[in-house]
Amino acid sequence: MTYSIVARDAGTGELGVAIQSRAFNSGAVVPWGAPAVGVVATQSYAEPAYGPLGLDLLRAGKSPQQALAALVAADDAPEYRQVAILDREGRVAVHVGEACIPAAGFATGDGFSAQANMVASERVWKSMAETFERSEGLLAERLLDALDAAEAAGGDWRGRQAGGILVVASEGSHWEREVDLRVDDHPDPLGELRRLLRLRLAYRAMYAPPGPSEEQLEALPELDRTWARIFGATATRQVDEARVLLQPLLEAEPRWADFVRTLADRELLPNAAELLG
Repeated sequence: MTYSIVARDAGTGELGVAIQSRAFNSGAVVPWGAPAVGVVATQSYAEPAYGPLGLDLLRAGKSPQQALAALVAADDAPEYRQVAILDREGRVAVHVGEACIPAAGFATGDGFSAQANMVASERVWKSMAETFERSEGLLAERLLDALDAAEAAGGDWRGRQAGGILVVASEGSHWEREVDLRVDDHPDPLGELRRLLRLRLAYRAMYAPPGPSEEQLEALPELDRTWARIFGATATRQVDEARVLLQPLLEAEPRWADFVRTLADRELLPNAAELLG
């Protein structure tokens, strides 16, 4: 009912999962991950427990193969499951139960696995693998490239409805996420995931010099675009320009001044104290 990819970025150590399906809310069920531990995709009459339990087993020192074998052995219906587990080193293990609806299968490579069930043909998972191997850029973008290739190869033969993408860093607390986006019900879930990823990257760039690119600025809503420009101007000590940008906001809603004062108190906006005069 789903196609997905789990992968590791060899350069950054990031780990990620991305999925698309005709099943509603599948982005909340299929992808699991934890920084410095691994990622899991659990699908095809999905048993969500494979996610957290699989990560626990990886934390305990089990290999992906050992973790998956233990989970399958404890499952009362493993023949219906399709699961992929990838650890922080890029090792991967995959289970495809014999009762998964065809076409069902997977393709693995260096630091990734692409898997699918209830799809048009084996070209779906093979296209994901081929596209990921030759893609470049951020891991999140490469994962979505792979999903686009799967859809172009026929995708889920019932159609499309939901999707999700999860990326975690090579280190950090277990709750931290680099990217965590989901589309539950949409005629073009992959297109919507692309839009949300552009927004995620633009918002992240707002608070880190040199700030968002012009392309990222255009992805932001008008209010946030203005604040991104204010952040950029204050960071480069162009306080007069920042005041000009801020003034219409203050006129429309004076409480923005409280926001600026809070940013100044917490040193979150460079030169913020000078903005209000």
